[in-house]
Amino acid sequence: MYRKVGARLRALLRRDAGMVTSEYAMGIIAAVAFAVLLYEVVTSGQVKTELQNIVKRALSART
Repeated sequence: MYRKVGARLRALLRRDAGMVTSEYAMGIIAAVAFAVLLYEVVTSGQVKTELQNIVKRALSART
């Protein structure tokens, strides 16, 4: 019984071998768009100033 279930499960998992080329392309485009958006947010004036302040406080902290 377990062999039949295992064989069926393996057959189901093998049907979808992965993404096709168009899905890879859309995934890459989405990842690049997200990276550009994140870059714009991080390099904006207010965020950049806050990050610099955090780094300055961390470097000047005494242990």
